[in-house]
Amino acid sequence: MKILFKLCTIQVIVLMMAGGLSAQEKAAAVSPLQAYYEVKDALVSSNASVAGTKATAFINAIKANGKTNASKALRDKILFDAEHIAESKDIEHQRDHFTSLSTDFYALVKAVKLNDKPVYYAYCPMKKSYWLSDSEGIKNPYYGNKMLTCGKVTEVLK
Repeated sequence: MKILFKLCTIQVIVLMMAGGLSAQEKAAAVSPLQAYYEVKDALVSSNASVAGTKATAFINAIKANGKTNASKALRDKILFDAEHIAESKDIEHQRDHFTSLSTDFYALVKAVKLNDKPVYYAYCPMKKSYWLSDSEGIKNPYYGNKMLTCGKVTEVLK
């Protein structure tokens, strides 16, 4: 099973590099979880422009992934916040929407298995907000370099 998955992944990468996939197929090849992590990383580095670009990729990944349709109301809330992040150039406004996006996306990740690796659910006591991470190490998206390691992992989704 793992070998088949790796072969399919390699085929998708080869097709993407060759330009053989449509925009929708390319978006489907990027997992919503990976796209979320890229938005988070842009906020960690306090780069509003990159956060906006990555939020657009996240929107496309959410729309392309059939599993995210499990809860239309939750999906719509996630897309609402992601669209605000994508459209804004104000890092603080993006971070405000990232708070509710993270809460709703966490609920979706718990309800619909989007992960094959552990997902770390971290908490920032200063912002009183959560975020998801692909590693146990804390890199706070709400304060960037000002308080990079402020927070703690509160749950691990497997």
